[in-house]
Amino acid sequence: AAAMSPRTFMRHFKAATGSTPLDWILRQRIQLARRLLETTDLPVERIAEHAGFGSPVSMRHHFAQRVRTSPQAYRRTFRESAPAPV
Repeated sequence: AAAMSPRTFMRHFKAATGSTPLDWILRQRIQLARRLLETTDLPVERIAEHAGFGSPVSMRHHFAQRVRTSPQAYRRTFRESAPAPV
C-alpha cells in the first residue's frame, strides 16, 4: 500500500518518528491503556481489548516492561480522584 519495500518503509518510518513501527504502536497502546486506567472503571481485560492488545496477559507484560509497574498498581496510584462533595 505504501509502494515501497518493508525495509524501506521501516527506514522512512524510523527517520520520521524515531522508532520502529512496532515500538510506535506499543507506545500508542500503552498510552491509551494508561488513560483508560486513570479515567475509567473498566477491568484490565476490557482495557486490553480497547487498546488493541491480543490479550490481558500481553497487555500486562508490555505495560510492566515499559511503565515498570502493573496496570492495577498504576490505576491505584494515578486514578483521578472524584471531586470532593461540597
